[in-house]
Amino acid sequence: MSARSFVIGTRGSKLALRQTEIVSQALIAANLGLTLEPRTIETEGDSSIASLSTLGGRGVFVIEIEKALLRGDIDIAVHSLKDLPSTETDGLTIAAMLTREDPRDALVARGDARLNDLGTGAIVGTGSPRRACQVLALRPDLQIKDIRGNVDTRLRKVQDGEYDAVLLAAAGLARLGWLDRASQLFEPEQMLPSVGQGVLAVQVRSDDAEALAVVSAVDDVAARAAAIAERAFERRLGGGCAAAIAAYATIGYAPSAARAPLHLRGLVGEAMGGRLLKGEMSGVASEADMLGVRLAEFLIAQGAEDLLGAAT
Repeated sequence: MSARSFVIGTRGSKLALRQTEIVSQALIAANLGLTLEPRTIETEGDSSIASLSTLGGRGVFVIEIEKALLRGDIDIAVHSLKDLPSTETDGLTIAAMLTREDPRDALVARGDARLNDLGTGAIVGTGSPRRACQVLALRPDLQIKDIRGNVDTRLRKVQDGEYDAVLLAAAGLARLGWLDRASQLFEPEQMLPSVGQGVLAVQVRSDDAEALAVVSAVDDVAARAAAIAERAFERRLGGGCAAAIAAYATIGYAPSAARAPLHLRGLVGEAMGGRLLKGEMSGVASEADMLGVRLAEFLIAQGAEDLLGAAT
């Protein structure tokens, strides 16, 4: 192992720091004698209270971190994969995707209420068009209200009565040790997850051979194949931050990782309720990228571009 110390950068929220701790532990376990120096970086998404669509989408959580990585201020960056745009940034590489945490969405509600227990007109907080359109498909009588802030802030807003419930990623709650606060977990048949939800992505400079070697040691083959399919689906659709796009791939077992069965489900919807388009396809892990493109084109043929166009 090189004597080099690697600077690992992340956002400063409680969840981001916990995710960096998880990645750091995995890297140290896989690389004997590795030295890591953590560094927090504030992003526009953390410092602003504006909606994501106003700010410019998911990338606002990663741009400053990627700039620091490109400048050489940090050597390794930790992200929630769902925050990364589906097209990689020039000069940077996702060298590892860690084993996927629970990809489902969770409802946290006052009184531990489940979705069907909420009263007519109950206020549900989410900043995600994907979650909004799917929860309205289940309960069209609910009021969807935009919400910003870290996980603990959102939970507090429910506790204080500002919202009757919020929708969050189960993975974030689990990593913080708060999964018991969820009153309901939605199966993919009820609410299809975000692209890459539950996967931690570790990014390095493409020309940093040492960092590439260190980080690739913790790459999970199944998580990567699933993510490739989901991100190819999103990339082919070309939807922006206001679009309701969901995708979820599952990987089966095979003696050869490349031949492992892969099943991909995808969705495009109208952000605040209305029409939903769904589809699914199966193949093998080595065809993950092609499968994502094919499923997107299938939904485009059903009118997905009209729904995406209405969201911009």
